[in-house]
Amino acid sequence: MGLTITNTPKRAEPQAVASAIEALAARFGNRLVTSLAVREQHGHTTTWLPNQPPDAVVMAQETADIQDTVRICAQHQVPVIAFGTGTSLEGHVNAPAGGVCIDLRDMNKILAVHAEDLDCVIQPGVTRKALNENLRDQGLFFPIDPGADASIGGMAATRASGTNAVRYGTMRDNVLALKVVRGDGEIVTTGTRAKKSSAGYDLTHLFVGSEGTLGIISELTIKLRGIPETIAAASCSFPSVSDACQAVILAIQTGIPLARIELMSESQVKAVNAYSKLTLPETPLLLLEFHGSEVEVGEQSKNFGAIAKDCGGGDFTWTTRPEDRNKLWQARHDAYWSVRALRQGDGVGVVATDVCVPISRLADCVGETEADLNRLGLLAPIVGHVGDGNFHCSLLCDVNDAAELARADEFMHRLVERAQAMDGTCTGEHGIGQGKQKYLQAELGLEALQAMRAIKQALDPQNIFNPGKILPQGI
Repeated sequence: MGLTITNTPKRAEPQAVASAIEALAARFGNRLVTSLAVREQHGHTTTWLPNQPPDAVVMAQETADIQDTVRICAQHQVPVIAFGTGTSLEGHVNAPAGGVCIDLRDMNKILAVHAEDLDCVIQPGVTRKALNENLRDQGLFFPIDPGADASIGGMAATRASGTNAVRYGTMRDNVLALKVVRGDGEIVTTGTRAKKSSAGYDLTHLFVGSEGTLGIISELTIKLRGIPETIAAASCSFPSVSDACQAVILAIQTGIPLARIELMSESQVKAVNAYSKLTLPETPLLLLEFHGSEVEVGEQSKNFGAIAKDCGGGDFTWTTRPEDRNKLWQARHDAYWSVRALRQGDGVGVVATDVCVPISRLADCVGETEADLNRLGLLAPIVGHVGDGNFHCSLLCDVNDAAELARADEFMHRLVERAQAMDGTCTGEHGIGQGKQKYLQAELGLEALQAMRAIKQALDPQNIFNPGKILPQGI
């Protein structure tokens, strides 16, 4: 992969940028910000890519603000980058060609909740935690949980997933309709609140996962679920990653309706124990959650316990106490920060990456990945959404050490090639962004990339929407 950006589009002409900023200042007043500190905050990523700030930031408050910004930028051929909360991991919010960032955090209204239909309509800046806090009193929740308190517009744009995906699916499965601002400032409506439709092209799922390269989401209609009567969390240790993965495969094959099932490598458990003050057994570990009635949850837990025992699992403990469950899952969501705490130093950072393979190959892929880490002398604790074959490596790396960077580069390249050789993908949920463009052709073929380029050209002929993302140069 390399720890550098390989696709750097041509920057917008300075005079064009200046003219656009002048027009935007007349329209937005102090809601247009050009200070370096704010611009760098909107180019910042939470991983290894360098900061590439925009030339200006517009603080949008309503759909008309997005439309006007896009129209002005289109007139001057200046790039437009959407920004939610900035938690993406592959450089999605960077501005390699400069341009204008549209910050959507103030577009955070829940426009309508249709409890009887299990759906709601929201603005893109609504975060998942804020939404679930609002829904709790109605006995509803939105199940997609990527860990970070991301904006739901951003989650749709990156086709986010998370710990609940094994039961509730990903953003792809939970978005009913979108309103998207296209390149001329007009709005495309992609669907309705109906749970299914055969009307025309599936535009909703074209924009879900497009990473802001085809338009800017201004409104979402999403599915909701009823809060289960009983929720139980559990943990179980195993002698090896292979044993843990085998227990997962058997559980899924026998139809146990797992809500969450997460794998932590031994080094990740040690990091979590130190950071979150837990006493989990420091061996490969599964964290699980069961949803349903009290009887159903008890039966699910019992059945999985029997499978775990047959696969060499150790202590199997579970709880329905909300405070205990929350502590356990907060520790899982803090895995990234627990890894950062393992190694100090001015040049030390975390290179976060993910791949996804068919679940039958997960143990092989994780085992070979750990062998690579040992051979290369690298530290990268692993967590995995093992119910769907997706796992994450959090590689600690000193960017000032050229030899270590070279080993890190080799490791990440081999990780992706391994996953693709096992009929998997270079990214299960982080997205392509800037970081993984070079692997798309090997995974999907040149023809698929040419089709994507044709779609991009049709919907964004001036290439103003988030240029330099997803598609590699020359396609």
